[in-house]
Amino acid sequence: MRKRNKGESSTAAYRIIQVPMDIALLEQVDAAAGRVAESRAAYIRGACRQRLTSEEAAALDRRYVEGYRRTPEQEAWGRLGAQLLARRLLGDRWSLTR
Repeated sequence: MRKRNKGESSTAAYRIIQVPMDIALLEQVDAAAGRVAESRAAYIRGACRQRLTSEEAAALDRRYVEGYRRTPEQEAWGRLGAQLLARRLLGDRWSLTR
């Protein structure tokens, strides 16, 4: 019985596909899959999921930026936020390494 990977449901239906890949990339994928003890297919599925998640996060970031472009933050709120952040970061250890 095949071991399920994180993110795979027990009732997942699979379709076998062909993906053209240059030899150098295929060798890198095989080596990486071996390092994490996964099959090539499981590694590629994981990479696809990671890419989709990354693209979804980037789309949300774009929506956030576009929202602020349409309705910019009021200057007073921006100053207040900067002051509060400066006060909060004043005693942080990482800020003392400057």
